[in-house]
Amino acid sequence: MLDVPHEVVEHVSWLIYARRCELNSRWRRLGCFRQALLVLVHLRKNETLAQVAAGFGVSTATAGRYVSETVDLLAERAPTLHEALGEPPREGFVILDGTLIATDRIAADEPYYSMKHRRHGMNVQVVAAPDGTPLWFSRALPGRTHDLTAARAHGVIQACLSRQLLVLADRAYQGAGATVRTPYYRHHEFPEHYQQHNRDHARLRAPGERAFARLKQWRILRKARCSTNRIGRMVAAIHTRDRLALKMRSVH
Repeated sequence: MLDVPHEVVEHVSWLIYARRCELNSRWRRLGCFRQALLVLVHLRKNETLAQVAAGFGVSTATAGRYVSETVDLLAERAPTLHEALGEPPREGFVILDGTLIATDRIAADEPYYSMKHRRHGMNVQVVAAPDGTPLWFSRALPGRTHDLTAARAHGVIQACLSRQLLVLADRAYQGAGATVRTPYYRHHEFPEHYQQHNRDHARLRAPGERAFARLKQWRILRKARCSTNRIGRMVAAIHTRDRLALKMRSVH
């Protein structure tokens, strides 16, 4: 019932097995494959820890430990920004965008409230290839963080400038300078060639939306109930899983 390739579950289970051997871990209630399956079910379907624990016949505390261990294991294998930009796309540009991962924070948690989206959440940035394939996801910052501020804090603007890599972004990144290109503001008042520039820009940048659409297929990120400190690790873990699936698909 889980729409994740069997080969990916097996690969994750081997990673868990290697970690258990490294730690010289004792016998556990679930085997490596079942632990991998439990974690992927939790991330994919956003069921509570109590629900997945009942389904797999373990305690809620044990399920929580399994999830934390496996998420950290996958997040460690997510590429860094410099690794992601190590081989620039042959098209010569990348797409930069940001999204809000909704959380169940209360109104008192002001730093997590995004005025743009009118809800609480965490700001996550993505650098995507021209076809929409995500190359890198940032760590999560409080939801009220502006996209341009977040991109600068993560070093995206400087990293692309040092590589002379063209970046296409939306109006939230106006003023970034360097190699970042954004649409013209109030372009209807400008000559036709400015309007054509904005149309071409939107056409090239549109595939970048697929990166977040693919990410939010994992329901855990539609409205996260976990600690805000864990959201960035979950994003990195899911990115690693998607990269594994893409690599296995290309092999077959």
